[in-house]
Amino acid sequence: MISAPVLSAASLSIGWLAYLPLLAWAASRTRWIELCADRRRQHLLFGTVFCLFALWLVRRDFDTGVSYHFLGMTAVTLLLDWPLAVLGGFMAQLGLLALGRQDLAALGVNGLLLVGLPVLITEACANVVERTQPRNLFVYIFCSGFFPAALTVLICVPAALGLLWLDGRFAMPEWLSDFIGYLWLMMFPEAFINGMLISALVVFCPDWLETFNRTRYLQAPWKDGGG
Repeated sequence: MISAPVLSAASLSIGWLAYLPLLAWAASRTRWIELCADRRRQHLLFGTVFCLFALWLVRRDFDTGVSYHFLGMTAVTLLLDWPLAVLGGFMAQLGLLALGRQDLAALGVNGLLLVGLPVLITEACANVVERTQPRNLFVYIFCSGFFPAALTVLICVPAALGLLWLDGRFAMPEWLSDFIGYLWLMMFPEAFINGMLISALVVFCPDWLETFNRTRYLQAPWKDGGG
């Protein structure tokens, strides 16, 4: 997460100009009638937002104006599907804003980096998996859970540093040349948290996952000859 003082006015404005259409698009693609009629889905949404909000509170704030925390958006996307995942991430941001843990001016930039980009990566990976129509349950768990979460860190963290570098208002640390080693250390726990959560949901609550094809993955194995 990036604070407003280390970002230029242009970046802050562009962040809002890009984030607001994303929120509007997600709201237009949300099945509101189904959501309002399904109390179980409402509880799932608000419970997910609360867990995401709590996860983002567990973070390391640096004096330079940036913070590091786990994202968790891969699991949220697979759980709610991308429109509600975007809106849920925005609701979690509003919670942080209410507690003074996020700057209003930087909410757009952080929304793109912490919500929009992770949701895009997860949705792209999930669509690729769905197009191949695998019957192996572990393909879904790894390729839709573990791998997208690791890829999210691999893309989002350099993207955030690149934005800070372009703005030129952030003092880059001297150990940046060793950054690739730290990047691997951040990828593994993010993948582990999201992958383990998806694994648990697949086993115990598969009907909660909007992107999980229960008919294909959990059907009984087919045997030739019937015997």
